[in-house]
Amino acid sequence: MQTVILCGGLGTRLREETEFRPKPMVPIGTHPILWHIMKIYAQYNHKEFVLPLGYKGEMIKDYFVNYEWMTNDITLKLGAPETLRCHNCNDEADWTVTLANTGANSQKGSRIKQIEKYITGDTFMMTYGDGVANVNLDALLDFHHSHGKIATLTGVSPGNQFGELQIKDSQVTSFREKPEAGQNNFVNSGFFVLNIKIFDYLTFDENCDFEYGPLENLARQGELMVYKHEGFWGWMDTIRDTERLNAMWNSGKAAWKTW
Repeated sequence: MQTVILCGGLGTRLREETEFRPKPMVPIGTHPILWHIMKIYAQYNHKEFVLPLGYKGEMIKDYFVNYEWMTNDITLKLGAPETLRCHNCNDEADWTVTLANTGANSQKGSRIKQIEKYITGDTFMMTYGDGVANVNLDALLDFHHSHGKIATLTGVSPGNQFGELQIKDSQVTSFREKPEAGQNNFVNSGFFVLNIKIFDYLTFDENCDFEYGPLENLARQGELMVYKHEGFWGWMDTIRDTERLNAMWNSGKAAWKTW
């Protein structure tokens, strides 16, 4: 089962960092947040990743192309690059990473549609490239298979600064990404499980969004379910969020570190 991690956005609210690199490459400790997200999935043996790239996507490509010799001790002979030898094997040696160019200006729905050709089964996982959590992915997947709907998202209850989900018996009846006012209960944190029927709701048009339109339509049709996560969820939306996640990691209290 592939795991899609959306990596193409501009990250405009984190301009202090994203002026120089794509948001998924903003570091927590010595590794980008993208690595932390992938480690969460790998802990549950989901190690086949598809990354739709956009803004400064070449930096993400460079990170993975050079991952082995940047993270291991190496020996090489100058003038004979083919002799390069890595001395230690990292825990990520069995990961498969597909890096897909999906356009600098594409919205999320278009990006997802463009990687349809890399999805080999009838179900795949997906999340955003800027959030970490200690979600039980086995339980999430079991929940998705139990209801037979097209889409499951993971709902969390962090406060009232995000979009609101209207929920009845674990079914999302209304999806509002940015409500004007109101008390939030559960909001969308990502960590989706999706049936390939989701691609029928998407187009290649770069203006095709994911939350506005497709998820709203799924909710109206009774095809969007929520897995309620009561544990930790941390997002990287501003420089303050970045500092908070780094403080947790550096103090050894990173709740998302399940590996």
